[in-house]
Amino acid sequence: MSLKTPIPERLKQARTRKDMTQQKLGELLGLDPNNASARMNQYERGKHSPDFTTIRRISEILDVPVAYFYCEDDVEAEIAEAVHHLDVEQKQHLLSFIEKLIQESKKS
Repeated sequence: MSLKTPIPERLKQARTRKDMTQQKLGELLGLDPNNASARMNQYERGKHSPDFTTIRRISEILDVPVAYFYCEDDVEAEIAEAVHHLDVEQKQHLLSFIEKLIQESKKS
């Protein structure tokens, strides 16, 4: 059984939210302007998959965490993206809150 990668869908979502064309994203990645749009289209259709280094660069350009591209469900992707925008102290508070939720759910 082969699993479908969430990367194409997440890539398109993040790019369109930034109101960026495939061409522009490809060029910001350093791709040749003559094939930047075509390469990004292949990534978004799932014909080719970007390697980790490329995903990391894309995440920086689109201001989402690398993990966002690998989340299998939309809620986890939204959480990953939201956490990405918190500072370290806020992340610590959130982690404490999550740990409390987990402990409470174990008691139920």
